[in-house]
Amino acid sequence: MNSSAPTPVAFSPADLAAALAHVREPLHVVREPGGGRVGVVRGGDPAAHGDWLGTLPALYPEWLGDRSFTEAHRTRFAYCTGAMANGIATVEVVVAAARAGCLGFFGAAGLLPHRVEAAVDRLVAELGDRPFGVNLIHSPQEPRVEAEVADLLVAKGVRTVEASAFMRITPPVVRYAAAGLRRDAAGNIVRHHRIVAKVSRPEVARQYLSPAPAAMLDMLVREGKLTAAEAELARRIPVAEDITVEADSGGHTDNQPLVAMFPVIAELARTLAREHGYASVPRVGAAGGIGTPASAAAAFGMGAAYVLTGSVNQSAVESGVAPISRELLAKAQIADVAMAPAADMFEMGVEVQVLRRGTMFAARGGRLHELYHRYEGLAALPPADRTRLETEVFRAPLDQVWADTERYFAERDPAQVARALAEPKHQMALVFRWYLGKASRWAIDGTPDRVLDFQLWCGPSMGAFNDWVKGSFLEAPAARTVGQIALNLMEGAAVVTRASQLRTFGAAVPAEAFDYRPVPLSID
Repeated sequence: MNSSAPTPVAFSPADLAAALAHVREPLHVVREPGGGRVGVVRGGDPAAHGDWLGTLPALYPEWLGDRSFTEAHRTRFAYCTGAMANGIATVEVVVAAARAGCLGFFGAAGLLPHRVEAAVDRLVAELGDRPFGVNLIHSPQEPRVEAEVADLLVAKGVRTVEASAFMRITPPVVRYAAAGLRRDAAGNIVRHHRIVAKVSRPEVARQYLSPAPAAMLDMLVREGKLTAAEAELARRIPVAEDITVEADSGGHTDNQPLVAMFPVIAELARTLAREHGYASVPRVGAAGGIGTPASAAAAFGMGAAYVLTGSVNQSAVESGVAPISRELLAKAQIADVAMAPAADMFEMGVEVQVLRRGTMFAARGGRLHELYHRYEGLAALPPADRTRLETEVFRAPLDQVWADTERYFAERDPAQVARALAEPKHQMALVFRWYLGKASRWAIDGTPDRVLDFQLWCGPSMGAFNDWVKGSFLEAPAARTVGQIALNLMEGAAVVTRASQLRTFGAAVPAEAFDYRPVPLSID
């Protein structure tokens, strides 16, 4: 029992809120004699102040989440920064996350393998043995690029990958997950590579939570991508032991509410672990909507092994978008988002969530999708629609846009050009994807005359974050850093969690006890 000098018993709302902010110290919970008020005292003999109901132990932000996650990934916090595509989750974002004790993922989606390789080399040079990860995104339109990136990550010794946007498990994912599997001296299966899989549907989660398909493993062995021993071990473990439930997020999203989807996938993880006889249950983390301490605390309260943030990091100084884009993001309110066609899966009707305030991208992208479904090719477009596209959206003749697109795919994927020349509908899709892809690049470069066309992937968490930091040092975009965002979210989540714990004793916890405000914190 703590025998240090006690503080006065906190009963008033202001005193309770002040005491609860000391999360790294134990708090004794006492009730006034005769069944009176419930309060807390720091230090001393709690029995001297009334009926001792119990003690809230010290709570460190490092203890939130599943301890096995931080041990497996060698991080201080159960906190990740997600891989924003086209290098928006820059090397600088990943380095800042690592130095703050978190796991950051480089945004490799949309980049050719040589650019991914250059980023990996920089990360290794700057971080040494500190942990980091790289994104591997499903690329149904460019399977060769997906496979080459996976091969590169294996060859470069990248130990952790965030797999995203996959609707089904593909050979590159399985190859990465199984490469290097071995048994230790005690006979336990040891992973050389770890996949953190982002999912928003149970049917996709089931594929990651199950062993890799036998036919796929056999094919990879025949191709020399896996050894027979690696394939055999892969039949006994899940493809991924970390599953991120992606709720209403920026970018690719199904707009799922976290409180509905998380319990379903967590239960699926437990069920499949029993069915397959895994040594441990795969961990389930939470992403999408994590923009305030309360949302992070809620995720941990549901049992999330870790949290992953995305949109809020795009407004940080280390992100790959231009300062003008960060200014737009910093003004967003919670409803300032909309759905728009995804450039990489345009023909499939897949959408991404983007910033709506200050840009016309969502409306213009939606119009392109309508025209794609209505007409069979560029030649079939009515003159009025074609003129509007050339003057307002593309700002160039469509023939010129096609010439640029043809040159692009001639280098990246020549098969797309051949198909477009044979199928007018596909040619139209590639031309329309030119705008969708360029819109992201304009936001990254800060192209002044294209502000209304900026594509900024953004979820409601951005608006919630902006509301939380209003009036604090994090309100100004120039002061937002990945490290300070992470540390303040985790510190605040600990404060909110401590306030929630005290409520279970029947204390009248005031609303202000849940209102942690950002302050500059030390990054070790």
